[in-house]
Amino acid sequence: MADRIQVGSYTLKSRLLVGTGKYRDLDETGHAIEASGADVVTMAVRRTNLGQNPNEPNLLDVISPDRYTLLPNTAGCHTADDAVRTCRLARELLDGHNLVKLEVISKSRTLYPDVVETLSAARTLVEDNFEVMVYTSDDPLIALELEVIGCVAVMPLGAPIGSGLGLQNSYNIREILENLKVPVIVDAGVGTASDATVAMELGCEGVLMNTAIAEAKDPVKMAQAMRLAIESGRLAYEAGRMPRKRYADASSPETGLIE
Repeated sequence: MADRIQVGSYTLKSRLLVGTGKYRDLDETGHAIEASGADVVTMAVRRTNLGQNPNEPNLLDVISPDRYTLLPNTAGCHTADDAVRTCRLARELLDGHNLVKLEVISKSRTLYPDVVETLSAARTLVEDNFEVMVYTSDDPLIALELEVIGCVAVMPLGAPIGSGLGLQNSYNIREILENLKVPVIVDAGVGTASDATVAMELGCEGVLMNTAIAEAKDPVKMAQAMRLAIESGRLAYEAGRMPRKRYADASSPETGLIE
């Protein structure tokens, strides 16, 4: 697609952002991500070898920083301190790379974002010159506060992480879209291509997903499907849908009928 998405100082070609977890092996990871067409790839710093373990397979062998924009994330962090420490480690491992995805999650079975700790971590990271893309709840007030703090993208959940339930509160997503100037990217909850299309039709700048692709029966085909879904949803949003009507409206004119 011809349009681009501007996230902080980064200009992205694809509105589909993908993760690297839950694949069978690194080979499948590489093939699926290539099929997705994504140019932003996120990885959990606390769970992924980016070179800190020289005797283990390195994710960067299949996800080259020369080809993809890397987005280290703080998955698995439950406090602001842990998240900040993880981002600083990522910056050290990646030679000063400052684009990060902040997520601080609760310890409940929903893995719902801990917004209090998220706000605290966001303030520290922005002050430390990170460009912060932040995973958060679908609360419009929290989303606005994260923009005020200086985050370069706000990423509300569509549904709990890994649930595949699709967007469960499109009203809140719309409210966030109407009030924020930074890109709004749905993160978490997508299960299939139609879910991604819905998010894009609402006007979201993009969608980030991992489980929906990695846990599909055929991850490579699902990655292709998601790529097309994102493009389709974006085109539909730009085209502008017809208004909803309560009653029928004939496609053909009713004048000049043959008697």
